[in-house]
Amino acid sequence: MDRHIKLIVYLSLLAALCCVATMAIPIPTPTGGYLNAGDIVVVFTALLAGPLYGGVAMGLGSGLADLFAGYAVYAPGTLLAKGLAAAVTGLIFRRTKRTLKGAVCAAVCGELVMAAGYFLFESVFLGFGAGAAAEIPGNLLQGAVGVIGGTALYQALRKVPEIEKFQYLTH
Repeated sequence: MDRHIKLIVYLSLLAALCCVATMAIPIPTPTGGYLNAGDIVVVFTALLAGPLYGGVAMGLGSGLADLFAGYAVYAPGTLLAKGLAAAVTGLIFRRTKRTLKGAVCAAVCGELVMAAGYFLFESVFLGFGAGAAAEIPGNLLQGAVGVIGGTALYQALRKVPEIEKFQYLTH
């Protein structure tokens, strides 16, 4: 099969997995949002696919979850926040020696970008002003789950032959 077709298929599957993980078990927050497992897939994919492919796939997968779950007003912000989070994670991880410490550091940086991105989107574009700060703790908790789960998943699966082949496609 052609390299580009394989890449599109794998990234589409990861975007769909992100969408499903985001929607599968929503845990409502007091501010009207919800916590989910989507960031585990965001971090895993960023470590696996790198900044460009990971950013695009995770932005799309996360944004689609907002559309399907009835949070369409958040979809543009989610696309950017999660896409940038994955891009930053993938970029920093590629600059490290790809150790567990490098993965955790990259994921923490990416998830901080996600929380900052949501804050900016909610405060500026949605007009919540300082009220958007109420979402920061939930977004940081979401990020922490993503860092722990995503890096653990990557460490557990990175030597699987099919995963190694996929990593080769993205480099």
